[in-house]
Amino acid sequence: MALLRPATLDDLPAVTRICTLTGDDGRDATGVYDDPELLAQLWAAPHLVADPALATIVVDDDGPAGYLVATADTVSFEAWCERMWWPALRDRYPLQAPRRDRDQGLVALLHTPEATPASITDAHPAHLHINLLPRAQGLGLGRALIERLLGQLRERGVAGVHLGVSGTNKPAIGFYEHIGFAPVAVEPDGGLIMGRSVT
Repeated sequence: MALLRPATLDDLPAVTRICTLTGDDGRDATGVYDDPELLAQLWAAPHLVADPALATIVVDDDGPAGYLVATADTVSFEAWCERMWWPALRDRYPLQAPRRDRDQGLVALLHTPEATPASITDAHPAHLHINLLPRAQGLGLGRALIERLLGQLRERGVAGVHLGVSGTNKPAIGFYEHIGFAPVAVEPDGGLIMGRSVT
C-alpha cells in the first residue's frame, strides 16, 4: 500500500535514485549517462532544497517509490539556482572536461541554463517535476500528487503551473492531458511544455 508524505531534505538520496531510474522517458537511465545523477541535479534536487514544502514523496512497502517537487515561482527559482545551486555544480563539472555527448549536454545546461520565457510564466508561474517507479504507476498516485500540489498552490495564490515532458513520451503526455494540462510551447528538441490553471 502506497502513501504520500511531505518530503524532507533527508529524502534527497531517494529522489536522486528515482530520478535516475526514470530518467530515460520513464525508463532506467543508469546506462544512458556516465553520471546519471546529473539528471537529479538539474531537475529534482534543487527544487527539494529550495522549497521542500512543495515536495511530496510516495512511499510503499518497499520504500520511496516516487516524488513530486515544485516551485511556486519559476522566475524566482531560476534566480535562486543562479546564486545558490549552479556555482558549485559548475566547479564540480567543468565544461571543458572530456565526457560522453549526452553527459556533455547536461553539463552544458547547468553552465548555461535556459530562462523560462514570460510567455509561459505569466500564466503558469509555478512548475513541477514528477517521477514514479514502475511499481507505483497506474495506481492513481500521479493524479494524487498533482492534486495535492494544486491545493498547495491555490493556498499561495498561484494562478497556473507548467511542466516539461519529452515529445516521445506519449503515455505521459496522455496522462497530463487527461488531468487538465494542455501544450503551451514546443521546445527546440521536440519536448512539450504543458500547463494548466490552478483554479
